[in-house]
Parts: sequence; C-alpha cells; structure tokens
Amino acid sequence: MDDVVIIGGSFAGLAAALQLGRARRKVTVLDTGLPRNRFAGHSHGLLGHDHKPPLDILAEARQQLARYPTIKLVSARAESVSGAIDNFSVLTGDGESLKARRVILSYGIADQMPDVPGFAESWGTSIVPCPYCDGFEVAGQHWGLVWSGPQSHNQVRLFHDWTERLTVFADGHDIPADIRADLARRNIPVIDGRITEIAGHGGHNSTVKLDSSPDVAVDILFAHPRNKPSASLHELLGLATVDTPSGIALKADERRETSMPGIYAAGDLANPGMPSVTTASWQGAMAGIFAQQSMLV
Repeated sequence: MDDVVIIGGSFAGLAAALQLGRARRKVTVLDTGLPRNRFAGHSHGLLGHDHKPPLDILAEARQQLARYPTIKLVSARAESVSGAIDNFSVLTGDGESLKARRVILSYGIADQMPDVPGFAESWGTSIVPCPYCDGFEVAGQHWGLVWSGPQSHNQVRLFHDWTERLTVFADGHDIPADIRADLARRNIPVIDGRITEIAGHGGHNSTVKLDSSPDVAVDILFAHPRNKPSASLHELLGLATVDTPSGIALKADERRETSMPGIYAAGDLANPGMPSVTTASWQGAMAGIFAQQSMLV
C-alpha cells in the first residue's frame, strides 16, 4: 500500500511528491501529461525558473524526483477513487488498482475555448489570462480585454500597473452604465459587438475582428474563458466545491484537506483565486506536508 497516491503530476502534484519523498513516504503519482499551461512558450514568476518553458521545468522536476526511491511516477489516468481514510483504492485506466492511506487531487482544470475562429489557436500566445504571468513582457503596450462579467472591472484596475493603453471588448455583454462611466473616466474605450475571429500575427500580436465594428489590433489580448476540472473524480466522491467567476473549484481547508477526510486538493483544481505556477507549487507542497503529518502516530 502507498502512503499517498497523487492524481495529477503537474506543478502541484510534483511539489507534493517532493515533500512526501523527502519524508520517505511511499508515493505514486498518476499523470496524463497534459498540464494546463502546455500551450505557453514560457512560464513566469516562479523563483529560480522565471522565463523557462513550463514543460522544461516539469521535465527537470521529474528528473530531480528520480533520486527519491519512494516516489513512483506513472503515466496513467485515474478512473475512480473509492474507500475511506487509511484504505483508499484508486483504479487506473490501465486496470491497475492502487491502495493508499491518503489521496491528493491535483489534476487541474481545462479551459473551455469559445467557438470563435482563431481563439483556441491563439491561447497561451496572443491570448492569455494572467497579467502576473505575461504582463511584464508586454508592459506599456496596447492591451485588449474580453469582458466576461463583473470580475472584468477588477481586471481593468489591475492592468493599470502594466499599461495605460487598454481596449475593452464587450463581446455581447451588457456592461452596466456606472461601469461604462468609470471606464470612460479612465479613458478606456469599450468596443461593442461580438468577436467573430482572432487573427494571430505571430508572438503576442493579434487582430480582433467583430460583427459590428472595425477590426482592432492589439499587442496582447486577455481573456478568461470558462473552465472545468480536468477529471470528474471529485464528483464521484461527492466533494464540496465553491463557485468562481469562471467555474468551480474544490473546497479545501487551511491544511488543503477536502470535505472527505484523507483526501487533499491542490493547484488550479482547488484555487478559487488567481491560478499560477507559484500558487500551485505552494499548495502542492502544503498538501504533501499536511498529508504526511496526518499519518503520524
């Protein structure tokens, strides 16, 4: 029996495995090899790894974990989780049943691309969600923001630290009059109409095409499409969730434990705030540490 099975081997899952391996706990990490940020050319804001391709960082992390004899990395999908604390069973897509005392869920989320030509192809390059991840490289340039709801107003205020040149694309949303007045006070134009296409030009640059307005060229476009968990294991387990502006996140306490004793959650899957590599790594490390401490006798 493993001490812990970790489902999801990106930044959160590997950070959890590292802490557990260093405590000499027996760990199996199940991973499908499809991290959320695989579309990004570079990852930013992670101390010691700033401006490195995220897949390169993960590959280096796996190499480092190889020195810990109690950590096993397995390329497989978890199909189900059953049982209770100290006696969980994880069934993989290969038909293998793994027993574990604790389970860490870190399988992340999947962004749901809108049905707009060019959007999916531009995701991670000319369309990005996070100014902390990509803002510095395009600071002072012309930014665009696809309005997605009331939370977009906070984004407008946030973006001011990086640029004073911002265009808001309403994309069919009814932006309240008081918010429009605030945007006008900030000299931020609002372009009404639906986005019909995103034409990328290499790098960050793209042109936003609309159904009722002239095309608008931007140096970077920020958008926050809906997302959903990358697997449904939390549903099978009946775990509590919290609503976020873009989807749902697993509810976890200050020790990263979910509503089911013995099951922990970390990373974008359990981050109702602003997801990032840094917070995913921190949450993963905490989940590993607290899972280990929960098994002390």
